[in-house]
Amino acid sequence: MAKDKTLYTCNDCGGTSPKWQGKCPHCGAWNTLIEGVAESASATRNRFASLAPASEVAVLADIEAADIARTPTGIDELDRVLGGGIVEGGVVLIGGDPGIGKSTLLLQALDGLQRQGVPTLYVTGEESGAQVALRSRRLGLDRSQVKVLAEIQLEKIQATISAQQPAVAVIDSIQTVYSDALTSAPGSVAQVRECAAHLTRAAKAGGTAIVLVGHVTKEGALAGPRVLEHMVDTVLYFEGDTHSSFRLVRAIKNRFGAVNEIGVFAMTERGLKGVANPSAIFLSQHSEPVPGSCVLVTLEGTRPMLVEIQALVDSGGPSPRRLSVGLDRDRLAMLLAVLHRHAGVACLDQDVFVNAVGGVRISEPAADLAVMLAIASSLRGRALPKGFLAFGEVGLAGEVRPAPRGQERLREAAKLGFSVAIVPKANAPKTSGRAARDFEGLTIHPVERIEQALEVLRELSA
Repeated sequence: MAKDKTLYTCNDCGGTSPKWQGKCPHCGAWNTLIEGVAESASATRNRFASLAPASEVAVLADIEAADIARTPTGIDELDRVLGGGIVEGGVVLIGGDPGIGKSTLLLQALDGLQRQGVPTLYVTGEESGAQVALRSRRLGLDRSQVKVLAEIQLEKIQATISAQQPAVAVIDSIQTVYSDALTSAPGSVAQVRECAAHLTRAAKAGGTAIVLVGHVTKEGALAGPRVLEHMVDTVLYFEGDTHSSFRLVRAIKNRFGAVNEIGVFAMTERGLKGVANPSAIFLSQHSEPVPGSCVLVTLEGTRPMLVEIQALVDSGGPSPRRLSVGLDRDRLAMLLAVLHRHAGVACLDQDVFVNAVGGVRISEPAADLAVMLAIASSLRGRALPKGFLAFGEVGLAGEVRPAPRGQERLREAAKLGFSVAIVPKANAPKTSGRAARDFEGLTIHPVERIEQALEVLRELSA
């Protein structure tokens, strides 16, 4: 019997090589080539022919463009991340750590859609139908009419979708599905890429919206080739600590809506519940102001959100530590240097710890001013005024640069009852007119440099 020809496939880019190499010849990654069985030409010929109808060249101005119809899931936070709801024929890839709530949220969404009269299908490759039913009863989804299929063979899943014609189908998870056209094991690069390609083309051809659940690696990235993220229309990431009751769902890619939108959920005994006012989560309830605490108005997608930044400065000896949770550590070192050079606040022999309350990750530079004021407050042991907030980017020359959509940030702070704000001068609102009425009760101090911000802070704390 002839021996099957082996082929080595890159786990990152999906490129192939006839022999093993330490470095992928296509993308240059090291130790990513995995052995597999090469497919014959007859087995792979014209597999996508029926799913790729021919089209003619058209002028962009002549193509009729219409608004995309969306189907709300009934979960407001999930609809916000998706851009308003599920799109017909759209493919969504959602990833996250094990046990963080991916299957729970999708089962709740399918039940809500089914109760609206939208036909749904839940395909599980990791659990049996009885386990899914047990989870639905635990979530309080009594008499749920969601159809469940426990199957991992791609051809049977496609036949079921074609026969049932659901509006929304969930594949949990794509790493467990395999195709008979390939001989490699489920979860391999070839199987994941092939199955995702078939399901994506089936969704576009039949109009069924498909949600793919994806595993993640130990680094937190979606497992499988990166081409998987390019195939789908929307990529969502679950974030949050499994020991915490709060979860964040973030849109990394969305062809039908805005990216970097987040949905905030609270894990309860009855599943995931949307949090309408997430600012309440990320603000600690202090009876009196404490040193080292400063409130920041950050922007997540289109949503202004208030987050408390905490700093602790303590004597550190000859080798001081700089540690940040939820913020960039390299940027923290840069801000400390700016504080020393331009504001005369030295932390050379001090340990500096900075934390964003609630486990949220802040990547925008508009957090610079709040971090620096929290550090100065902790170093001097003097609390910031009650109802105080700040935002703004700080440059290496000590200048305070404006943050995008500063008016919306201030409007959100005024709505929540904050009374004092230090903001970049370019973000200061007009002193008269309707805009001024939106900030009633909020005293705004515009600054141009970090030393001006600290001088205003000393006056307020006096």
